[in-house]
Amino acid sequence: MNVLVIGSGGREHALCWALAKSPLVTRLFCAPGNGGIAQVATCIDLDPKDSERVLALVRSEKIDFVVVGPEAPLVIGLVDKLSEKGVKVFGPTAAAAQLEGSKGFTKDLCARHDIPTAAYGRFHDKASALAYLAGQPIPVVIKADGLAAGKGVVIATTRDEAVAAVEDCFAGRFGSAGSEIVIEAFMTGEEASFFAIADGRHVVALGSAQDHKRVFDHDEGPNTGGMGAVAPSPLMTPAMVDEVMARIIRPTVAAMAAEGRPFKGVLYAGLMLTAEGPQLIEYNVRFGDPECQVLLARMQTDLLPVLIAAAEGVLDKLNIEWDPRPAVTVVMATRGYPGDLLPGGEIRGLEAAGAVPGVTVFHAATRAAGDHFVPTGGRVLNVTALGETITAARETAYRAVARIDWPGGFNRTDIALKAIAAAGEG
Repeated sequence: MNVLVIGSGGREHALCWALAKSPLVTRLFCAPGNGGIAQVATCIDLDPKDSERVLALVRSEKIDFVVVGPEAPLVIGLVDKLSEKGVKVFGPTAAAAQLEGSKGFTKDLCARHDIPTAAYGRFHDKASALAYLAGQPIPVVIKADGLAAGKGVVIATTRDEAVAAVEDCFAGRFGSAGSEIVIEAFMTGEEASFFAIADGRHVVALGSAQDHKRVFDHDEGPNTGGMGAVAPSPLMTPAMVDEVMARIIRPTVAAMAAEGRPFKGVLYAGLMLTAEGPQLIEYNVRFGDPECQVLLARMQTDLLPVLIAAAEGVLDKLNIEWDPRPAVTVVMATRGYPGDLLPGGEIRGLEAAGAVPGVTVFHAATRAAGDHFVPTGGRVLNVTALGETITAARETAYRAVARIDWPGGFNRTDIALKAIAAAGEG
């Protein structure tokens, strides 16, 4: 089969890396891809949101199957446009992608179908939002309704901060994404990420992960797209997984089908594990980044038949096998991230890093430049390792990081330490 992956980040490199191993793949393309992806796939420079150019590429290269990685093309309906032309594609339709495209939609769905989540209010104007906010306890969570590149959520610890967050949203700080907001009760507990894959009717667990959102050690500094991850999360015990599937994931898939929006694709649930049980924070409708890297490092089953089964509605006939070993990924970013980036310089030593047993280096934002690479964005590399324990996987990942010569980059040094403590390895 000729396969096309849409996207350019570390998640898409992990997808291409996994798909390149499939004996079913004849030719593998990625659009637009990056320097690392170019080592396993043919990269085509185009805008993933330009459906006409994507369709032209599908026709010219006789693509048999398309995998859409990022959220933006999903939310605007790339899957719909490809499907209308008879192209087989993995990912949710625009109607189903509203689970990520509109936080208010998801909260309303949960309310209608008794899916556990925090109490909330949904508002289209500043006056009504501020009136509601005045009666809410602090801390409180303010969310821009739409896609805001991971920056549209404020956990306000003072009333002034909460008011400012509401005013910022309606003043256009997040563009159209903030034209509607959700005000949500603050939940107390431990966070975890859980992944499942659905085919519209059936749903199969893909496992859990623990992300590290803050830019600096000890969870300090601003939020980012993720500075590292570990899988599985020690917090997600077998009993907790069963509860999440029974109370949150399966009811969501059933609800979407009942409301005429059958969900096909990856459900990425951000969870708060509270004293009252797991509650949904929010959904994403694609693999996480960098969680995808640690999930696929552990997947032993050929990825392509799994994605095809989800697209064709036959996931119930598939069994997915996993490496029992945990995986850890450490993100290396350009200095200045997530703010204004400093000059990134040259990246060397990637072959030496990848030669460490158990390590795969995924590229998130690079371009090849002769015998080295240069960064093309904020989060640049995902150094991923398997180990017999979380401690072993972490040590292996950092051993590989130490081999990378990149003065213009930085990374957190405490990835997976919380998971090690939770697993009782410390």
